[in-house]
Amino acid sequence: MLIETDSDGLILVDTGIGTADLQHPDRSLGADWVAYAQPALNPEESALRQVADLGYAPQDVRHIVLTHLHRDHTGGLPDFPHTQVHVHPDEYRAVTDPTAAHHRHSLDRFMPAHRAHNPRLTPARAADRAEWYGFSGLSQPQGLTSELLLVPLPGHSAGHAGVAVRDSDGRWLLHAGDAYMYHGELEHTPPCSHPVLEPVQLGAQTDVTAHDATRDRLRTLRRNHADEVTVFSAHDPWELARFTARKS
Repeated sequence: MLIETDSDGLILVDTGIGTADLQHPDRSLGADWVAYAQPALNPEESALRQVADLGYAPQDVRHIVLTHLHRDHTGGLPDFPHTQVHVHPDEYRAVTDPTAAHHRHSLDRFMPAHRAHNPRLTPARAADRAEWYGFSGLSQPQGLTSELLLVPLPGHSAGHAGVAVRDSDGRWLLHAGDAYMYHGELEHTPPCSHPVLEPVQLGAQTDVTAHDATRDRLRTLRRNHADEVTVFSAHDPWELARFTARKS
């Protein structure tokens, strides 16, 4: 998600797979992961190329906000080397503090190739507001004046968070990252996972109980506030098709 602001430049939410990953995927992303996930590795889908296609330069992206630090969300960091990178404080601690819970798990998934340039990784600060549609523990990226919130959505990673921002119509968009991977998890009763995506979720997450609780809270949010908040995830192609159809 690319956010245009008047005061903070462009804000990129997650970076996907980067251009260096396309050149050396086994080395950059890990050969086992590439063989398992089989990413498309399409240069046109890189954040760098898509930003350029919109008529912007890479330096116009002044801030990157990450839902979490897994390889398929951080690969584009080297394409924006001077950008300030914001993460939830629990995610920051998990990769920087050897005593933190899930430290080894978190660091193994934040690939060395994606952090070799020493990105300006910054923990978000406590938000000014106490809650957002019943979610608490909110944080805000440091130095931003735009209304953007990191909403804790635990389970997938140690400090996994959604990113909530108001659109031009005043509604909220919630980029839920990998809190769920298939729209059936929110829209169907009982929740329905996808047979291809579910093993990916189960293999990556740190806490299945927390993940399920997060999913259920998102189900409630969608049921009670669909006219105020649009929720979407990082991996569901059917959700993406819906947004593409709206734009056209």
